[in-house]
Amino acid sequence: MCHIRRGRYEPRTNEKAERFIQTLCKEWAYVMPFKNAKERKAWLPQYLSIYNRIRRHSTLGNRSPQQRLCELLC
Repeated sequence: MCHIRRGRYEPRTNEKAERFIQTLCKEWAYVMPFKNAKERKAWLPQYLSIYNRIRRHSTLGNRSPQQRLCELLC
């Protein structure tokens, strides 16, 4: 198997990653007034926990990724 290279900065070729970055910017990076980049970085694990466990995703039928994964594995 070989690695397939895609064009840089093209959302249509890397749409899921681009969408996740947009979500991070809208819901985490620029929403809360952080004092500095270090404080912002410290909040990232907490946001990712919310994103994966609590936040509902319309593409998953309004379930969180953790709920959907449990449905698939349980």
